[in-house]
Amino acid sequence: MQTYNNLYQDLCSYENLELAFKKARKHKTLKPYIVEFEKNLQENLQTLRTELLLYSYRPHPLKTFIIHDPKIRKISKSEFRDRIVHHALVNVIEPIFDKSFIYDSYANRKTKGTLKALQRFDFFKRKISKNNTKFCYVLKADVKHYFDTVNHEILISIIKRKIKDKKVIWLIRQILSNFNTEVKGKGMPLGNLTSQFFANVYLNELDYFVKHDLKVKYYLRYVDDFIITDSNKEKLQYYQDQINEFLKPIKLELHPDKSKIIRLDQGIGLLGFRVFYYHKLLKKSNIRKIQRKLLKSKEYFDNGLIEYDEIYASFEGWLSYSKHGSTYKLRTELIKNFEETFKHEISNIEINRYLKHFKSHQPNL
Repeated sequence: MQTYNNLYQDLCSYENLELAFKKARKHKTLKPYIVEFEKNLQENLQTLRTELLLYSYRPHPLKTFIIHDPKIRKISKSEFRDRIVHHALVNVIEPIFDKSFIYDSYANRKTKGTLKALQRFDFFKRKISKNNTKFCYVLKADVKHYFDTVNHEILISIIKRKIKDKKVIWLIRQILSNFNTEVKGKGMPLGNLTSQFFANVYLNELDYFVKHDLKVKYYLRYVDDFIITDSNKEKLQYYQDQINEFLKPIKLELHPDKSKIIRLDQGIGLLGFRVFYYHKLLKKSNIRKIQRKLLKSKEYFDNGLIEYDEIYASFEGWLSYSKHGSTYKLRTELIKNFEETFKHEISNIEINRYLKHFKSHQPNL
């Protein structure tokens, strides 16, 4: 296995911190704290760099708030300067780990995401059901309280297999220990970039066990949720039992209520859809979520807290995602509502798309 040392200088370089700043502020350029940070950008980044190089960097306390999405979630938000450090860290170590992740890990990875996961599951169910002509079953499982129970020392021991730079490990410890939980040395905050990345590092252990030890063919994972598809229900029960045993040494377990074997014709809840043999339905909670988000976006826009480009890009992304289900009527209604809500606005995305179309239809001079 290839290992990596002497990464810390690259991590702390001004160029990497500047790139991290650009990533951290993406779609948030009007936020007051970002405007303030950018006023003295070079000085602020140099200060952050000095703190990192002298090992005097300490993350600010997390700000915690509750959201209903639709279930209650506790989100912990880092200070903007700390988010820059998170991006700087991930910029350097993500490429090292990503190439060792399995193909069918879909969360928080370039070229992956929810749509690719849904498409992959469509492929799985066609294969197992012989083009929807045979019954098939799905083990849909959830790691119980995953983000609250991740063991820091186990995570760091996994990271150390590849990352031998003690300074990088020091920084990772600083980030992990900034999250206070009931049990010291456990848990990661929902909402942090590093938590999302570390989730893939930690659960890559599970991925390898499922793919290489159990030799499961039709498996995919999205953060702490995973599915296995097979025509044999007993085989899926065996997989579930084996996975539960495997998770014990890394201090995890499957959620007893959310881990079930379901026949596909009953519908499988997956990434906001209810998936059947021939169609997908968008979950009602997902529809309510986008409606609430549009109302909140309008409020933020009117108060100058968000740019129209960000709202438009987010809405376009949701439309692209929802097209994977039977949603034509819903999308038509939401587009009409969106256009009425923001009827005097036009985004740079629309302008650039128009200009590209215009140029492509001009005769060659």
